[in-house]
Formats: sequence, structure tokens, C-alpha cells
Amino acid sequence: MLPILLCSVVAMAIVAERLWALRRVRVCPGGLVTQIWQWAQSGQLDTGKIISLRSNSPLGRVLASGLSSLNQSREIMKENIDDTGRHVAAELERFLNTLGTIASISPLLGLLGTVIGMIKVFTAITVSGVGNAAALAGGISEALLTTAAGLSVAIPTLMFYRYLRGRVDRLVMSMEQESLKLVEMLHGERKGPIVEAAAE
Repeated sequence: MLPILLCSVVAMAIVAERLWALRRVRVCPGGLVTQIWQWAQSGQLDTGKIISLRSNSPLGRVLASGLSSLNQSREIMKENIDDTGRHVAAELERFLNTLGTIASISPLLGLLGTVIGMIKVFTAITVSGVGNAAALAGGISEALLTTAAGLSVAIPTLMFYRYLRGRVDRLVMSMEQESLKLVEMLHGERKGPIVEAAAE
């Protein structure tokens, strides 16, 4: 039971931290591409703005990596964005593998408890025979409790794991779309303010 309880505490901590860290307003704040376009049009897009953008959010970090190669070709800008995007996506997925592992091992820990409980039952039968109901009930109770505890931890953990995975995928997709808008606008393939207004 102790490992199962430990797994439940770790799972709850990871879920709470990831729900807070993966908020859309924190990862992909709205209006960043429009703001960059306005800076570029007014000639205010300088190193200070790029540094501020980089520390703003994960999306800001991705866009700033593209702006650092503003005078380069479209391919180089896109390559820089893709490289930073991979790092940001990996950071968004932080702890999710641990959460998935907990969802996988919790039922196994419950099964292990079941096996140990049944071993105690058979040991009690060997020592006392089938007449000692208290010894038999204790082993069976232990077997059932650990199985139930393992499943009780695994089921919600798996649900949150799937949900958070889906949230990360949606956030990464949003960042890709915003990055593509930026590249196309800065290379004259898209008219910024009109498209941005329509998109919002």
C-alpha cells in the first residue's frame, strides 16, 4: 500500500503543476503576432523587444527565435523556429512520462499486493487449516484492498495523462500556426493586420 500511496501523491502533484503550467493564457497569449507586426511596421522591433518577447511565454520564446534571424531567408527563420519549438514542446511535456508511468504501474502494484495477500492466505491454510477464518479473512482483505487502491490511483491518473497530452498537442499546434503567421507576414506573404483581425 505504501508505494501506491506514494504514487497517488506524486500523481496529484504532477497533475496540479501541469494544469497550472499548461494554461493557454500562459503558453500562447493572444495578440503576440499582431504586436510584433505593429512593432515591425513602426520600426520599434529592436533587440530589447525581442528579449522581452523571449521571456514573455513559451510562444514568445519561439517567435523570438524567428525574429533573431529576421534578416535571413524564410527557410533559416523557419528552421530556427522549428528548433526552438522542439525544445519548448519537450518542456511542455515535462513530467507527463512520469504520470504515464504511474498510471501503468499502479495496477501492477495492486496486483502485487493481491499476490502477497493470497500467499498469506495459503500460508495460513497450511499452518492452521481452513478452520481459522480470521487469518483467511485478513489475507483476502489485504488482497482486495491493494487491488482496489491500485485501480483507484491508476484510473484518474490515466485520464489526466490523456487529457494533459491532448492539451500539449493543442498548444503545440497553436504555436505552430502563430509561428507560420509570423514568418509569412514578415516575408510579405501575408498582410498582417487584416489577417490577424479576421483570425481573432
